[in-house]
Amino acid sequence: QVQLVESVGGSVQAGGSLRLSCRVSGVFFGGPAMGWFGQALGKEREGISCISPRASTYYADSVLGRFTISRNNAENTLYLQMNSLKPEDTAMYYCAPCTIPTINWPPDFNYWGQGTQVTVSS
Repeated sequence: QVQLVESVGGSVQAGGSLRLSCRVSGVFFGGPAMGWFGQALGKEREGISCISPRASTYYADSVLGRFTISRNNAENTLYLQMNSLKPEDTAMYYCAPCTIPTINWPPDFNYWGQGTQVTVSS
């Protein structure tokens, strides 16, 4: 079975940085594009970033220039470096396969992990 395990997030002040990781098992990690999704309280889950098997990257306008997505196929791990964090980045973050040009998850995807909480204070 597919398993997606996100690392512990954290709580930081505005302008700070965090690095998230996601360990994937039960699937060929080097095959699909993988991405990060964020869901703030009271809002729908939305695409944050996506990286293709060949490492082409895509970002939501809101995080462009601040976040960097990467992957280590040998370690079955996805990363998200989050810099210059803003209070509006506060959300639960999840990793999952992704599609483009609109960063989204496959319609039949249902293997969400527990996610990891990121809280940014003013």
